[in-house]
Amino acid sequence: MKFLTVRGVLGLAFVAMYASFGSGLSAGKGTKPETGARPNIILLLTDDQRWDALGAAGNPVIRTPNLDRLASRGIFFENAFVTTSICATSRASIITGQYATRHGVWDFQTALSSSQLAESYLGILKAAGYRLGFIGKWGINSPPADLFDYNRAFGGQGQYFVKTDGETQHLTSLMGDQAVEFLSTIDPGTPFCLSVSFKAPHVQDSYDVSQPPFPFDLAFKDLYEDALIEPPATSAASHFAGLPNFLKNSENRMRWAVRFWGPRRYQESVKGYFRLITGVDTAVGRILKALQIQGLSRNTVVIFTSDNGFFLGEHGLAGKWLPYEASIRVPFVVFDPRSHGLAAGRRKQMVLNIDVAPTIVELAGLQIPRSMQGRSLVHLIKSPAPSWREDFFYEHLFKHPRIPPVEALRTAKWKYVRYLDPEREELYDLESDRFEEANLVAEPQYLEELDALRSRFEALKQSLK
Repeated sequence: MKFLTVRGVLGLAFVAMYASFGSGLSAGKGTKPETGARPNIILLLTDDQRWDALGAAGNPVIRTPNLDRLASRGIFFENAFVTTSICATSRASIITGQYATRHGVWDFQTALSSSQLAESYLGILKAAGYRLGFIGKWGINSPPADLFDYNRAFGGQGQYFVKTDGETQHLTSLMGDQAVEFLSTIDPGTPFCLSVSFKAPHVQDSYDVSQPPFPFDLAFKDLYEDALIEPPATSAASHFAGLPNFLKNSENRMRWAVRFWGPRRYQESVKGYFRLITGVDTAVGRILKALQIQGLSRNTVVIFTSDNGFFLGEHGLAGKWLPYEASIRVPFVVFDPRSHGLAAGRRKQMVLNIDVAPTIVELAGLQIPRSMQGRSLVHLIKSPAPSWREDFFYEHLFKHPRIPPVEALRTAKWKYVRYLDPEREELYDLESDRFEEANLVAEPQYLEELDALRSRFEALKQSLK
């Protein structure tokens, strides 16, 4: 996707105003942690934020000064992915460190069992004496009633505008208030783990084209007003014409018609999406500032990622679910102020949503359970070039009449895709075709590579059980 600006997207005053919240990352501020003290941990999770909807990822339009500051002072993972691109399943994978094949959450009705929660990062840190807070979208059936010391979780999708003390407030702003409130209750002698699970920038699902799909805080209504956002090249009608019929008639296409049909609707929707993300960035700035005020900034690790990506018209589609890059690739940052002399930097290795839980557990100095299938990123943070995964398996088996079940193998160079119903194979060379436009599966010169990918696909699939 290309981003063009008209008369400049935003004035420097806006950037200066919100970047000031990021001062909580200042290396010279905050209370020095005691030697051997267990770190506090904050997990910031957005909903449907694609990997490039972040200034630090090179997006020249979106304004995310606090998250950009976090990325510049921490470790920014440039190739982060989810193993299943749908909210409930991905959130279960983030919490448990497991593929859906193992944790079994394939829908919005299935809950994590008490034994699964006990072996999640939440249960493990709770048992180790951490003060546990959860704010926002739980996303996996109903939130557990007795797990959190500070519980502001909600079930379902929630609404963006809520009544608080008789006044209407945007949900993202309210969650910022709640996070600041939680931090004000902290006993410096007790470590905490706070999960802030934003609804933004998830669409407010509706098939009513008269309703705005991305209801943003009105404080940002003038933001991006002068931006012109060019639709992706693959949104062209000629590209869509080459898709198989089951994708042309899929839920992804139906939602595209509601959110992105026509130039005006496209601009309104993408700007609304960006405004929601800037709203999150503002809440994050408040959280970082509160850490500083409470003297907690020097011993609090902050992790930021999203539960899945999101189509902004790529391939003529909306939503997620499918294994295209826009759907499965997410932003991922780890900022550890205790960096032990390590410089901030970027990593190109593939990291996954299932890596979040084991990373949190190891950061807390605790034993990672064998049930977790992800890998802790602590070693990767400390060493830019350790032995690391070279590929991963993707699965999406959510039952829906217009969302095709699909599995895939993603390597640094190749993406092998297998739709299950109807059956269809696809092969993309990601080095020469980064927009995934040319399906090479029927090309004879790639037969040897295709056979090797099929074998690796089957091996990885079997290893997940």
